[in-house]
Amino acid sequence: MTALPAGREAAFLMLVLSRIPGLGPARINAIISRFGCTPDLLHAGADDFQRVAGIGERLAGEIAGFLHQPEKRRAAEHDALEQFAALERCNGRLVTILDTAYPSLLKEIYDPPPVLFIRGSLPDPEQPSIAVVGTRKASAYGKQAATEIAGEMAIRGFLVVSGLAYGIDSTAHEAALRAGGKTVAVLAGSVDNVYTDPRGRLWPKIIEQGALVSEEWFGSEMLPSRFPKRNRIISGMTQGTLVVESDLKGGALITASYALEQNREVFAVPGSIYSGNSRGTNRLIQTGQAKAVFSAGDILEELPPPLFGAPNLQQKSAASRAELSGEEHALMRFMGEEPVHLDTLARKSGLEISVLLVLLFELELKKAVRQLPEQFFQRTSRYGNGDFVT
Repeated sequence: MTALPAGREAAFLMLVLSRIPGLGPARINAIISRFGCTPDLLHAGADDFQRVAGIGERLAGEIAGFLHQPEKRRAAEHDALEQFAALERCNGRLVTILDTAYPSLLKEIYDPPPVLFIRGSLPDPEQPSIAVVGTRKASAYGKQAATEIAGEMAIRGFLVVSGLAYGIDSTAHEAALRAGGKTVAVLAGSVDNVYTDPRGRLWPKIIEQGALVSEEWFGSEMLPSRFPKRNRIISGMTQGTLVVESDLKGGALITASYALEQNREVFAVPGSIYSGNSRGTNRLIQTGQAKAVFSAGDILEELPPPLFGAPNLQQKSAASRAELSGEEHALMRFMGEEPVHLDTLARKSGLEISVLLVLLFELELKKAVRQLPEQFFQRTSRYGNGDFVT
């Protein structure tokens, strides 16, 4: 076997095995379980591999033939070394299923990825976590719900996991970041090509406060088949999955179905019976597959917050006494004692709804604004009493 620095042998072997046709995550994990992750497994014969669960006579012969054919094996080892070089260029790393840093919940699913490509830092494996997913074509209502719930869960000490897709996913990541929490983006492509955020609006911040994660090799081509694979990781890493908006078909419902198979909690934000974006979420609730969620509190009833979530609460308590930013102060000029509708604020301020919702969320955290039903907002007396420097 090609010589590697200490500590990388297991990851190297798993990468080599992944180049063998017919070997997916479940079979690679079975091989590692049978032989251990030592160079000896590269010298195993067809009879040895046939004793591994899920590997029959034909596939056992193909595995042994691949490993014992010098050209194929050298090519696989070369490809694996190239992955290490690519990771070093972007300050990334590999985490294997044998490492203590590997997400503990993900190990419990049927086919956990043997290797994860990481940019950033995975949080404590025992940190409680929630997946927040939904449609790419999110409505203002959906983005508002994702912002409020994901932000509150981050404040409560939960890791927020999503797929960095347009719409609900990106909104959830941004809310967690703004709340000072940790977030992980699980990508369907490689971590060196964040195709949904090419200008780097979010992913550099995610690396600072969490991680980009993928099981796909550097430079791998984006394929539709990789999205369901990605979704099983999102649900597998978390204690529960919240679907904010989804039609009857879509990646968010696939994530929910994986969560159900993995015996994890599923939550859904109900919506209008006239909205296509709510047909999937309403169906999950109607069929008893998901608990209806109106606030983060509905999730916390099922997934209590950790004790180490208290520091985030203290930080936000301090933030509630912080001065307003220039943008927040400008927005407050359009608000008074009477409630103002979201659309009216958008028209008066000239801000996009998505931007406006984030500012209003920050103002709520600072106790300067309260949200009322039907997307109305109102300045609080706390702001008027001069508790904030403006």
